Amino acid sequence: MKKSIWAILAVFIMALLAACGSDNTEQGSGNAEEEIKELKVDFDLSETAKVGEKIQLKATVTYGGEKVKDAEEVKFEHWEKGHEDDSTMVKSSNNEDGTYTAEVTFDHDGTYEIYAHTTARGMHTMPKKSIMVGSDKSDEENSSKSEDNGHDDHHAKGFGMHFAKPDSINAGKETDLIVHLQMDDNPLEKADVSFEIWKDGAEKHQYVDAQETKAGEYGATHTFNESHSYNMTIHVENDEGLHEHKEFQLEVTE
Repeated sequence: MKKSIWAILAVFIMALLAACGSDNTEQGSGNAEEEIKELKVDFDLSETAKVGEKIQLKATVTYGGEKVKDAEEVKFEHWEKGHEDDSTMVKSSNNEDGTYTAEVTFDHDGTYEIYAHTTARGMHTMPKKSIMVGSDKSDEENSSKSEDNGHDDHHAKGFGMHFAKPDSINAGKETDLIVHLQMDDNPLEKADVSFEIWKDGAEKHQYVDAQETKAGEYGATHTFNESHSYNMTIHVENDEGLHEHKEFQLEVTE
């Protein structure tokens, strides 16, 4: 009788341990699935177009393989190659099926670069593509002009930087400085980012350290004391030897 009881207890304990192991495995599997979810954007853009032709910009947004129908923001930023400081931002239309679209036209020949800035599920990504409009002669001219003007647009392969330039900056008021970074179309995390700021013509430079607020998004606040033209260089470094910087001009008003 005792042997039977012990046998039953042994079977019960083994069944209980197996169930716990199964639960842990399922939980671990669930956590693994949750960890590998990514925000992805399939940016659909023609490689070429004619001058004056309507060009559709289309971004299909997914998170963990499922379409995102309620992205916080999807907008397209475009500029002629060599003139990134003179960019234009275009809002998209949400088609409520995971796709976001907009239309643009270009009025002269050239190669244009376009970011699909996407914010969803607390993450930001910005795939970039290029389109050649008309002849590519102007592209060669722009490249030459860029070299002549001394602009350094040669970044590490796969590196992308977008500074969310404020619409207006008022002297004496705190201004949010936000920059998005990515490497190989993925948010660049755990980087050391700082804003170097100085008044046009001044020798004194201020350095403001940025904090990573989201994956690939770095921000800081700064108060510009005077109404004046300012220069700002964004410095980016990480433990893998990356060292990038880019200069911007800011106008501060009363």
